[in-house]
Amino acid sequence: MLRQFSSEGVHIAFIDVPPAGRDRGEPILLIHGFASNHRINWVNPRWVETLTRAGRRVVAFDNRGHGASQKLYAPRDYRTELMAGDAANLLACLEIERADVMGYSMGARIASFLALAKPHLMRSLIVGGLGDRLVHGAGLPEGIAEAMEAPSLDNLSDPTQRMFRAFADQTKSDRAALAACIRGSRQTLAPAAVGGIAAPTLIAVGTRDVVAGDPHKLAAMMPHAEALDIPARDHNLAVGDRIYKEGVLAFLERRGRIGVKPRVE
Repeated sequence: MLRQFSSEGVHIAFIDVPPAGRDRGEPILLIHGFASNHRINWVNPRWVETLTRAGRRVVAFDNRGHGASQKLYAPRDYRTELMAGDAANLLACLEIERADVMGYSMGARIASFLALAKPHLMRSLIVGGLGDRLVHGAGLPEGIAEAMEAPSLDNLSDPTQRMFRAFADQTKSDRAALAACIRGSRQTLAPAAVGGIAAPTLIAVGTRDVVAGDPHKLAAMMPHAEALDIPARDHNLAVGDRIYKEGVLAFLERRGRIGVKPRVE
């Protein structure tokens, strides 16, 4: 059931799904990508089903400007630290002290900012659809904002612009809010900052993804990170891939041992 809470005055829609057949389970927070929403990114590709069957409590929300959450039209309202604040505020609202956090694309950037700002909240970090463009690129190309404002898809020729405009039309998104989001959420992290992310981290990117950047280069910047290649998948098709799901479940099972040095007798 879709619920709502106020994140410092911004209305955010979310779901909180218990593990299958259990009363309690370790929580995982899911943060979707640009022009998507919790249903498109996590419910329809059966992530929620996969994780709850594995005994996890799944919390997922619609980012501000997306889905059933409040629409804002000033770019300053979409700074990445504010969107990371929505995630932290949701965990506080649900009285969740620590969670695994998985984001995809823009959601992965938000999750990375959360890992730096509130490390005590992070049991582990899963970065999907984002490699070293977290450091070397300010999110999606700014021309996507123009694509959101174009009269129609027919007015666009650039393949990336067309891909995201078609996706926004498919999800029936508020394109004016999305244009503001692109313009406002263009913050990067310096390599030194990324190196300060201490949580066990999995970075998963499709091998045909031309948007995300290199996951191995990003993993090399972090003390406790590993990369997962999602074979033959582009930025959109990687989201629900079986290899991605299996890799995440395996990572969640062993993440408590990542970065732990063997004991010397």
